Amino acid sequence: QVQLVESGGGLVQAGGSLRLSCVASGGRGSISTMGWYRQAPGNQRELVAVITNGDRTDYADSVKGRFTISRDSAKNTVYLQMNSLKPEDTAVYYCNVVLTGLTWSREYWGQGTQVTVSS
Repeated sequence: QVQLVESGGGLVQAGGSLRLSCVASGGRGSISTMGWYRQAPGNQRELVAVITNGDRTDYADSVKGRFTISRDSAKNTVYLQMNSLKPEDTAVYYCNVVLTGLTWSREYWGQGTQVTVSS
């Protein structure tokens, strides 16, 4: 069974920084991609950043230049460095992992960590 443990959320003033971490453990197969999504009240869940096993990255336009996603494959850990935070970044941030076996693929989600950016 896959377990995703997220950490690093909190309260920060606009312009500040936070680093989110997500550690994946258990389960079967190999990790295909890892990413971060966020959801603010009244909004749909949206992709923030994703990183592949080949370390290709992609970002939402709203966070480009401010956020950086990275991974430590040996530790099955993905990070999201968030700089120059804005109040509109306030949301619950969810870690997402795609685990792929020989004949299957499945998404897993963390419980979410709250990021609140005050003005």
